[in-house]
Amino acid sequence: MIFPAIDLQNGQSVRLFQGDFNQRTLIDQSPATQARRFEAARVGCLHLVDLDGAKTGKPQNAAVITSIRQAFSGLLELGGGIRDLTTVAYYLNLGIDRVIIGSAVLSDPEFVKAALKKYGAAKIVIGIDGQNGQVAVNGWLEQTQTKMAALIGQVAAAGAKIFVVTDVSRDGTLQGPNLKLLTELQQQFKDCTIVASGGIRDLADIRQLRQHQIQNAIVGKALFTGSITLKEIAEVNADVG
Repeated sequence: MIFPAIDLQNGQSVRLFQGDFNQRTLIDQSPATQARRFEAARVGCLHLVDLDGAKTGKPQNAAVITSIRQAFSGLLELGGGIRDLTTVAYYLNLGIDRVIIGSAVLSDPEFVKAALKKYGAAKIVIGIDGQNGQVAVNGWLEQTQTKMAALIGQVAAAGAKIFVVTDVSRDGTLQGPNLKLLTELQQQFKDCTIVASGGIRDLADIRQLRQHQIQNAIVGKALFTGSITLKEIAEVNADVG
């Protein structure tokens, strides 16, 4: 599956460059309208990020997220500021299909274990962000010394199956995904699904990822520059379905 992405900041849809909150491009003042276009194109799935939530550690765009859920009937996953069971329950009750836990994987592993135990691996996705193989947290503002592979191993042992892996240095650059990192992780964790995020330019990148057994990817900037279209995403996802 290819997941088109909507990143939310101050109630608007934006794109950041390499996760830098000071390098943002406004995509759409009405994310719900954008979601309706995705719905009309029948892309089937949508990746949503509350950038403000990721930065502050708690939900910040709930009203907009609600309107997006109402506008889009496909699989909707959401990350950003999900750091306790109350927030997980709130979003799942809102109709979000699966939530992505990122920074809390490192800061509060007991919460992650509890969420996996209560809701299962189909509802709880793990976001692993960073660069040079090391994890970044808090909206990518803080780089740690923790290895991505080590963290995935720990959470996989707790029952997690789906990992969205974002190379921050590639995000928003259209330089292509970090194929080496993604391939190594997928080979190391064969029973898990590694979702590629960051740098994807076009369908050629998608095909290359699939040659390395990475079947899922998130597309942001490429969609808004036109190097990948909603029609192409819908066709790829229809074939998967």
